[in-house]
Amino acid sequence: MSDSSSACPNLLLKSNGKFVCLFSAILLLSSRISMCKSMNLTNTSWSAPIVWEGTFDEEVLEKYYAKHKITVGLTVFAVGSETDLDNTKFISSADLFFMAGHKVIIYVLIDDLSRMPWIQLSRLRTIKVFEIKREKRWQDISMMRMKTISEHVVNHIQYEVDFLFCMDVDQIFIGKYGLETLGESVAQLHAYWYKEDPKEVPYERNESSEAYIPIGMGDFYYHAAVFGGTPIHVLDIARECLKGIMNDKKNSIEAVWHDESHLNKYFFLHKPTKLLSPEYCWDYGRMNGLYYPNIKLYWAVKDYKNLRVIT
Repeated sequence: MSDSSSACPNLLLKSNGKFVCLFSAILLLSSRISMCKSMNLTNTSWSAPIVWEGTFDEEVLEKYYAKHKITVGLTVFAVGSETDLDNTKFISSADLFFMAGHKVIIYVLIDDLSRMPWIQLSRLRTIKVFEIKREKRWQDISMMRMKTISEHVVNHIQYEVDFLFCMDVDQIFIGKYGLETLGESVAQLHAYWYKEDPKEVPYERNESSEAYIPIGMGDFYYHAAVFGGTPIHVLDIARECLKGIMNDKKNSIEAVWHDESHLNKYFFLHKPTKLLSPEYCWDYGRMNGLYYPNIKLYWAVKDYKNLRVIT
């Protein structure tokens, strides 16, 4: 009778008091890794893809867009104390990682042109700077950006780009943020809430608010720091959110998370055609024991005490 370990000579590991061959252990580990990966949703109930690293073929996308030349827009708000350092870090990192190898127009919407830093960009990159009205409160800055986005899309952006992303300035790109993110209507899963039951996420619960989502309803909690799509879809997002914000203002209501609450209501009613995983907008300060090796964009450390002071 042959030794039971003969199939794996000299490759023995001890596990739970028993010896198993290394090959079997590798298979077991591989299986467990696959199970962990499968815990992350890759499709929604309405068949929209949820983009994670490894769920797309970059080579196929590059070949397709090599034949169908595109220009991608990126709007960023630089207001008050956010302007200087955050703006430089965001734009410089976007130059390296956002849609690398493709034409990009970065639209900087700033409340003080004198504070716009000079940033040398790479080939195929353009910056367009526009001065916007200064709001008295940071909450109004947050909410009124929907008005600003809609005005600029109507006036010129829709004629200049094929896709458009709207992002917060206090973020830094550290990985390739590419063609896999493009879609008609793109929403970002919030890093804090993407695995929570909809009952637990911070939707607006005031029934009088335009942003109200009833308990037990909703799909995911979306982050307002990143959203996008085709210009016509971004225009619709901005207009509908602005309409809700202004109706709330008439009734002296302010949604719990301001424009983000209205954005969540919009995507509740109008399902996004593509969702980006938390890899595309991560917070290293609140990892909760989770680790993703393929982070593309992360939140810069926020000094809320000074950040929300209008100077």
